[in-house]
Amino acid sequence: MSGALIAACLWVLAATLVALLPMRWQFAPGLVLLVAAPGVIVWIGIAHGALVAVLGMAAFVSMFRNPLRYLWRRARGDAVRLPLRARRE
Repeated sequence: MSGALIAACLWVLAATLVALLPMRWQFAPGLVLLVAAPGVIVWIGIAHGALVAVLGMAAFVSMFRNPLRYLWRRARGDAVRLPLRARRE
């Protein structure tokens, strides 16, 4: 197994562990995973080809769909409503 696939497996395990944390503790490690993912996907693309990288990107977007949707809306200047459990009171 290549280093790129080992890194991707470790990334998935880390993302799963972060998902098990309470919502208020997910922000910092989730942000690190969000920033690291494109690098891992590019590495996979270089090592195994574009099709595998596209599949990896699809998995990434599937896992991080809500944070990516939030960032997209913020970038466009749209109003963003957070879920009740994510709001700080």
